[in-house]
Amino acid sequence: MTDIRVLVVEDEPIASAAHAAYVGRLEGFTLAGTAPDGQSALRMLSEFAAAGSPVELVLLDMNLPDLHGLDIARRMRSSGHFADIIAITAVRELAIVRNAVSIGVVQYLIKPFTFATFADKLDSYRQFREQLATPGAGSAKAGASQSDVDQAFASLRAPSELPLPKGLAPSTLDAVRDFMRQQPGAVSATEVMTALGMSRVTARRYLEYLADAGTVSRTARYGAPGRPENEYRWSRA
Repeated sequence: MTDIRVLVVEDEPIASAAHAAYVGRLEGFTLAGTAPDGQSALRMLSEFAAAGSPVELVLLDMNLPDLHGLDIARRMRSSGHFADIIAITAVRELAIVRNAVSIGVVQYLIKPFTFATFADKLDSYRQFREQLATPGAGSAKAGASQSDVDQAFASLRAPSELPLPKGLAPSTLDAVRDFMRQQPGAVSATEVMTALGMSRVTARRYLEYLADAGTVSRTARYGAPGRPENEYRWSRA
């Protein structure tokens, strides 16, 4: 697949720059541009489409100076812009969330969030796109099976949505997740302990949580005396 073209729609300059930088750090995504308000976003979507390089994903703030995010999403659809939308907002009202889902918002990020959380959401979205683009069984002419569709939508349920066990801190989990994401190969709890300055038991708890969530894979490492030690590798699929 080619890189997913992303438009960031955010009126706060610092937040806009941060989200744009986050997109730039992720493999498989390209920043198409940033818009400070709804009217600018709609205009840019039309301009990109007319130029033959349409935006495929909009990171959309819900509270903008001119239009509400839900209004922008509705105008996008009525104008024929079918880019997927990830809502990025501090709004927590369930009614807003329900309305966002009803008009095609595929993910919902609550401010404030870390890069690790942002990356998890976009990685999940990318996997969703890849699953729909390449159904596993059957010919392309036959289309996707129920299993293909179920697996694709399961990709949108990010591992970070699993309940965090008692005693695990979100900030430390983000640090472990960031460290694992940057590793080219498998690492052990001892290596995470050394890198992040925590006890081996603590490192292992976080790694086991990520393994259970499917964020990292877990295998036994052999070759040293005594019981084999588990090693963990970032799941890039």
